Amino acid sequence: MALQIGDAAPAFTLPDQAGQEVSLSDFRGSRVVIYFYPKDDTPGCTKEACNFRDQWGAFGQHGIQVLGISKDAAASHAKFIAKYSLPFTLLTDAEPCPVAESYSSYGLKKFMGREYMGMMRHTFVVDGEGKIERIYLKVKAETMADDILRDLGLA
Repeated sequence: MALQIGDAAPAFTLPDQAGQEVSLSDFRGSRVVIYFYPKDDTPGCTKEACNFRDQWGAFGQHGIQVLGISKDAAASHAKFIAKYSLPFTLLTDAEPCPVAESYSSYGLKKFMGREYMGMMRHTFVVDGEGKIERIYLKVKAETMADDILRDLGLA
């Protein structure tokens, strides 16, 4: 069943770009943006990550953490972070992507007539109590960070 606003955000622990374990519970008391994206250093994913980077000051000013999640390995995340000066954490949800699955963000995709299992571009805002505050299933990569700040009344 799909997550709804007000539901408890599914708990997780995943490795970050340095291989360190990061848990959602580490951020209890803070708002957290969790964004699922298909692949490091691809056009749409780069636009989305850079929008979060460019709005990093506003997120930080309001104590909001940002976690990007894809199935890419830590080394790929580290290169992506270095190439675009990304100031936030990227996490690895290796196939079969159990965390993305728990957020209904991994499933059957179609591209150029081919079907495959992949990461959906979805974003969730989790409040300080660990409840889902916002859900974005139709993400515009270039403006996702702007959209979140506006919707939370922080822009």
